Amino acid sequence: MQAVDHPQGNRLGGDLAAGADRVRDVIHNFNADGFGSLYPKYKGGRPRTFTLSERREIKKTAKSKPAEHGLPFSTWSLAKLTDFLVAEGVVDDISHEGLRILLREEGVSFQRLKTWKTSHDPEYAAKKARVEHLYAIADGEVIPEEGEPEVIFCMDEFGPLNLQPHPGRQWAERSGRHKDPDREPRPRRRATYTRPHGVRHLFAAYDLAKDQLYGHIKKTKSRSKFLEFCRYLRSLHPMDLRIAIVCDNYSPHLTAKRCQRVGTWAAANNVEIAYTPTNSSWLNRIEAQFTALRYFALDGTDHPSHKVQGSMIRRYIIRRNRHAADERLRRVVARADVA
Repeated sequence: MQAVDHPQGNRLGGDLAAGADRVRDVIHNFNADGFGSLYPKYKGGRPRTFTLSERREIKKTAKSKPAEHGLPFSTWSLAKLTDFLVAEGVVDDISHEGLRILLREEGVSFQRLKTWKTSHDPEYAAKKARVEHLYAIADGEVIPEEGEPEVIFCMDEFGPLNLQPHPGRQWAERSGRHKDPDREPRPRRRATYTRPHGVRHLFAAYDLAKDQLYGHIKKTKSRSKFLEFCRYLRSLHPMDLRIAIVCDNYSPHLTAKRCQRVGTWAAANNVEIAYTPTNSSWLNRIEAQFTALRYFALDGTDHPSHKVQGSMIRRYIIRRNRHAADERLRRVVARADVA
């Protein structure tokens, strides 16, 4: 004898201290499986573990696009991914929470897509391989051969540094229904219609092995200023110790036909200038350090002069080098570092 949906489902749910959806589920399960559906299916013991091959397949599927599997939606939700894995026989059964925990253990999270600019540099592969090899030397993964650099710097300019209010967050009293009627007005960012004070530029370098940041603030970022900062980096180590400076393809960094000062200086001072591919500044590890500098020292500020702003940046660099192992700093840098 087959059961049907009870017209008084909502009332029965209230009488049984169960929701209407739960009552309908019980009725539908009874229609499908009979009295066997009424017996609880509780299981003791630890949650099911998945084999290495199953975990790899789950991770691979989660990182793929549903359209690649002929499905008419653009992103996976936990429910859609669970149903697909079960339907394809990857796993016999897995809960939404179990899938979320497994993906987190595999280093996969639900992330927002970001913009990306493809490099069309004809020497992209060679330049990228050289930079990555230098990083392997700095990380201790590769022993440098004779004649290779032993100290690796990542160098770039940060700026231009304007005297303008920077967006940021800060603690302030709430507004609305629960606000204190006697509170002061909430701080606001001032409008800057004119900026007559000019700009400054931060020449910065990151020593990968020592985990130290160096910086000089200049009024301009010319080839002469670039070489001046390079001479400072060279002075930090003995002349017989070969160093490498990773930088981008900004024109003052290059050796041009009309000006060969950069190449001449590097050859005379036991220095290798390693260039990242065009449109691949993400490969320079100092970019993540700039993210931390912006987050800790500039967000939410409105400096009255370049002297005050420069002092703030210099004090941040000193403190950052003294607390290079700070957990919060490492999280900010790790989130921004893709090289």
